[in-house]
Amino acid sequence: MQTLDIPDAELYYDPHFLKQEEADAYFLRLEREISWQQESIRMFGKELPMPRLTAWYGDKAYTYSGLYNAPKPWVPVLQELKDRVEQASGHIYNSVLLNFYRHGNDSMGWHADDEAALGDEPAIASLSLGGERRFSLKHRARQDLKPVHITLAHGSLLLMQGPTQHHWLHHIPKTKRPVQPRINLTFRRVKA
Repeated sequence: MQTLDIPDAELYYDPHFLKQEEADAYFLRLEREISWQQESIRMFGKELPMPRLTAWYGDKAYTYSGLYNAPKPWVPVLQELKDRVEQASGHIYNSVLLNFYRHGNDSMGWHADDEAALGDEPAIASLSLGGERRFSLKHRARQDLKPVHITLAHGSLLLMQGPTQHHWLHHIPKTKRPVQPRINLTFRRVKA
C-alpha cells in the first residue's frame, strides 16, 4: 500500500487491492447477497431517506448519526473480504458498514468515524467496488490545508488510522456526471 502524505493523518491506499475480475465478481455477489435497506435520518425537523442504501454486518451493534444498527451475521462473501482486508491491513475487524451508491445523487455527508465505540485512533479499512467516486477530506481546524481529493478506484483499499479521524472529516459528494453504481465496505473494530 502506498502512503498518502497528509498532515495529521495516517492514510494508505492500494488502487489495485483486488484484480478487475475479482472486483467485478465481488460487486455482483454483494449486490445480490446483502440485505440492503434505506434508512431515514432526521434533518431540519423532518424524516428524510438517506441518499444511499446501507447494511451492517458483524459481531457488534453500532450507533452512528443517531441510528442504531443491530448486526446481521457474517455471510461468506463478507467473511472472505474481511479475511483479505485483515491480512493486508494488519488489523482485526469485527464489523462492516456497507454503503450502496446507486447513482450520482447518492452521497455521504461530511463526517468522521470517531464514535467512542471505535476507540481513540480507529483503523478503518475502506474497500471500493464499482464506479469510481471522489472521496474528499478536509481538516477540522487548519484552514491553511486545502481539501484532499482521491478518486477511489474499483477494487481499491483505503486504510485510515492513527489520528486521521480526530483531525479530518471525509465525504462522498453528489455528482452530476454519469457514474456507475458503487459499493463501499468500511471494516472497523467496535469496542463497546
